[in-house]
Amino acid sequence: MQTAVWLVSRELTEAAGPWDTKLSYDDDGEYFCRVLLASNGIRVVPTARVYYRSVGTMRVSCLGQSSRKLECRWRPMQLHMRYLRSLEDSERVRAACVRCLQTCLIDFYPLRLDIVEQMHHTSKELGAQLKLPRLSWKYLWIKTVFGWDCAQRARLFLPSVKWSLLRFWDKTIFRLENRRQALVLYLKYSRRSYHT
Repeated sequence: MQTAVWLVSRELTEAAGPWDTKLSYDDDGEYFCRVLLASNGIRVVPTARVYYRSVGTMRVSCLGQSSRKLECRWRPMQLHMRYLRSLEDSERVRAACVRCLQTCLIDFYPLRLDIVEQMHHTSKELGAQLKLPRLSWKYLWIKTVFGWDCAQRARLFLPSVKWSLLRFWDKTIFRLENRRQALVLYLKYSRRSYHT
């Protein structure tokens, strides 16, 4: 859950321990995982709202093809699974961990085969076998025509194009709205001065 949704007491913050500054990816997720471990449970306020501006591929949490970011992605995943299994090491928890590994496998494949191997090893320890990652339908045709590497590059690149277009559209609408407001104010004050 996004960090702005939590309301945490000072005692719980101290019980959870300090923010792990060595993590640069999902550091907030790792921290709030420890907060949950130290808590007696959570309460949901269904009427509360938070507005979050999504900044696309320029955000820190965007992985891209950075080997360093991929390493930083793997470490919190391991910690999350360890924390969860410390509470309950049941079949359903192990299955949830395997689902997480399977879902995230595509982020590492084929760029970091060493981490992919570690993920396979972890899933075997959890009693399951990971399948090769599958591209969504949007990129399957690229894989068929140009191969996996091109499809994976497109999967990473095309969202940045989308966000660039959305940013451009947002700025354009903002400028047009400001011009419209300026024109309204100009007409309003020019009428006053004309009548006086």
